[in-house]
Amino acid sequence: MFKEVIMKKIYAINGSPRRNRNTATLLDKVLEGARKDDPDVLTERIDLYTLKYTGCISCFACKRKGGSSYGKCAVHDDLHDVLVKLADADAVVFGSPIYYRTITGQLHAFYERFFFPYMQYKVGYPNLVENKIPTACIYTMNVMEDEMVRDGYQNYIGLFEKFLEMYFQKPLVLYAFNTYQFDNYDKYVCEVFSKEEKAAYRDKHFPEDCQKAFAIGKQLLARA
Repeated sequence: MFKEVIMKKIYAINGSPRRNRNTATLLDKVLEGARKDDPDVLTERIDLYTLKYTGCISCFACKRKGGSSYGKCAVHDDLHDVLVKLADADAVVFGSPIYYRTITGQLHAFYERFFFPYMQYKVGYPNLVENKIPTACIYTMNVMEDEMVRDGYQNYIGLFEKFLEMYFQKPLVLYAFNTYQFDNYDKYVCEVFSKEEKAAYRDKHFPEDCQKAFAIGKQLLARA
């Protein structure tokens, strides 16, 4: 008899509108790192901005007694198949640029739909998650680390991590600072940034961020 081979599945959720810039690049490095020690692992990056969906619509089908959708989101839009995949995932990494000190609206709408069906309206608010998979968060931002700390960014983005830990595992976290925004800074009104300084920072630090993302991928696979 042949032994059944169970393939691990690791997904990257891209909360950036860009599919080939900083956030997406780092997510791809995470998946590359996951494949390094197991070339047979199934990896996929899901770009949220290519999908048509909303946040939770308060239909409460996921809470209805005896309902066929209890514990599952009942809305059948572009997010439906993604949520089905994640229910069978072995690890998930989430990526987002930071807009106004927090994750993008698209990622926030996603996690309303992702988390809420798992939460039960019972004493203590237990959840229905059986497989406490490892998770990670990748954040890209235009500020330096001292500015992030000074302005309390972690108080805002930390809420997402709190829910991830509540439902799954405490996420591994990577911050990429002072990211390069434009292909050509001369085309934009952007007096507060020096394109030379931005380029020099990118050339030195973004490869380091890619290495860190690669290492996170290896860690996720090991924990899966």
